Amino acid sequence: MKKADIVELFTRLQELDPHPTTELEYSTPFELLVAVVLSAQATDVGVNKATRKLYPVANTPRAILKLGEEKLKKYISTIGLFNSKAKNVIALCQILVDQYDSAVPDTREALEALPGVGRKTANVVLNTAFGHPTIAVDTHIFRVANRTGLAPGKDVRAVEDKLEKVIPKEFKQDAHHWLILHGRYVCKARKPNCPECVIRDLCRFKDKTVAAE
Repeated sequence: MKKADIVELFTRLQELDPHPTTELEYSTPFELLVAVVLSAQATDVGVNKATRKLYPVANTPRAILKLGEEKLKKYISTIGLFNSKAKNVIALCQILVDQYDSAVPDTREALEALPGVGRKTANVVLNTAFGHPTIAVDTHIFRVANRTGLAPGKDVRAVEDKLEKVIPKEFKQDAHHWLILHGRYVCKARKPNCPECVIRDLCRFKDKTVAAE
């Protein structure tokens, strides 16, 4: 995609939603971190349902450690892979208490060293909690980047690296939120809503859907 088209793409997405953010519900960096860990292979809606019950009871590393793994499982049992996620959350809480005085670190290296935290999770926390202009590539962004021709790549890291190069500086802070929301609600996996897409004319996707009669 040409540089001018990329600028136009993000200008239109910005006009639609000037202040995008994650759909995960949180009030502190720690709540966001736990929510993102829980969201792996799960929906934001499902995670929010669980954390609405969990966070009023335990929303700090010490409180979750006091709750314990078995009780934590009961709060998150509706989320996929809840057994391993509970184990990871307890382990990362212990590290935060022992090494960071219960605070969430704001560097990629420290975040990725936490159990259950990979590059994507670290990028979400860095961007949303700490204001770093990182790009967290999930399935939605991977799909949109490849379909549109914005940043084609064979794997998520290739797409992330390409997005880092092509997204203009003024759009970087909010870019991954715009792309996630666009992929979630417009450029959907099975049937993209191309007739309603604001970047349809810029997109390189060959199999665009047409409006219903």
